[in-house]
Amino acid sequence: MLLSTDRIISITGLGLLTGISFSALQGCDPDGGTGIPGCDISCPAEGIAEGNAAISGIAEVDAFFGAVIDVSVAANNISSSLRAELDAIALSVDLQPGATGAEIRAAVEAKIGAYVDADAGLKFEFQEPRCEASVEVAVAAAAECDASVEPGSATVECSGGCEVQGGVMASCDANAELTCTGTAPAFDCQGSCEGSCELTVAAGCEGTCRGTCTGDCSVRDSQGNCAGACDGDCQGTCELAAGGTCSGDCTGSCTYKPGDAGCEADASAKCEAMAGGSVQCDGRCEGEVTPPQVKAECEASVEAKANASVECKPPSIEVTWQWAADVELDPMAQAEFKAWLQGFKGRIGVMLAAKAKADILIESLENLGSSGAAAIESATDIVADGDIVGTFKLTSCAIPQLATAADQVTQASQALSVEASASLEVFGALGI
Repeated sequence: MLLSTDRIISITGLGLLTGISFSALQGCDPDGGTGIPGCDISCPAEGIAEGNAAISGIAEVDAFFGAVIDVSVAANNISSSLRAELDAIALSVDLQPGATGAEIRAAVEAKIGAYVDADAGLKFEFQEPRCEASVEVAVAAAAECDASVEPGSATVECSGGCEVQGGVMASCDANAELTCTGTAPAFDCQGSCEGSCELTVAAGCEGTCRGTCTGDCSVRDSQGNCAGACDGDCQGTCELAAGGTCSGDCTGSCTYKPGDAGCEADASAKCEAMAGGSVQCDGRCEGEVTPPQVKAECEASVEAKANASVECKPPSIEVTWQWAADVELDPMAQAEFKAWLQGFKGRIGVMLAAKAKADILIESLENLGSSGAAAIESATDIVADGDIVGTFKLTSCAIPQLATAADQVTQASQALSVEASASLEVFGALGI
């Protein structure tokens, strides 16, 4: 689950063709002189550094520049998000913004150690962050780079789950299974409940028990009720951050398989691909997206743009612990720690989601390293037959932008790696 910070992008491919030269332009006169009237041999005033990908007018080349811009912006946004959360955590443990990951980790461990029993530790429970990619972006990117792709008929494959419309009429093909997710009071959940499960009869609780525990409870509130993990039966509310079986009424989010019946009227529907398979998708894909088939020089650019559109949602987190001996009878100290933990837990959730997207973006940045060269090589064939304007656009406008593209990709990758490394330090303090 954790992001490897040793994967540094190789950009050698971007510079392979910067020495390409073509025959000098002859007979092209944009002012209507003795040359070819009206031919445009000017480069755009703004390049990719200013966010402009329309450099050459050649689809594969400009699609590559667009992918560099989109993925770099996405990576920089994730870097900023991680740093903002790290700085907020640093302030909460009496450090200054800009503290290193190692410094924050040590301070967090000291903070937890002052309140929590060292043997029991602090236990985090959560599901993996849910990441969804936009199918519309993937199709548009494919059509932009490869003219043979028709947006209206292009298909996208999703290796996870694809949202579908239709409510109670929703259905999936033979390669996928319909799952529904609904939230309602007293929901009869015949699946996995995430959130609150009301237990009117004592039963096992796979999360945080708030109420009566017939066995040992890891944390109790000021009234003596259980507010942590219960190793016996719980009666009251069971909070299931990581999802689980609800033996009572699920008042949180219930994910279930309806069988031959449709989803409940207020439930969302999703087609889940069978193990090792994929499902055609025209909504949002939760899992890996395979864009429409395009020519080889477009593949990395299209995939990168699709990955830049990914949105990862912070997971719900439940934390359990046992008080340290000198805090067990100190309600003021307990209240102080709970207040700190509430904010800290939320920031960890945001960081987990950002880390999940960082994994995806790091790979895209790596793949872009060679796709620029492939796009330029393909373009040389396109403009080889006396296309004076195309030759000028490629040699004088596009190729000089490769160095800027390489810089953007490198800087984005390095910045993301730095903040990801710092985040991993903090996760390490929690045993994540």
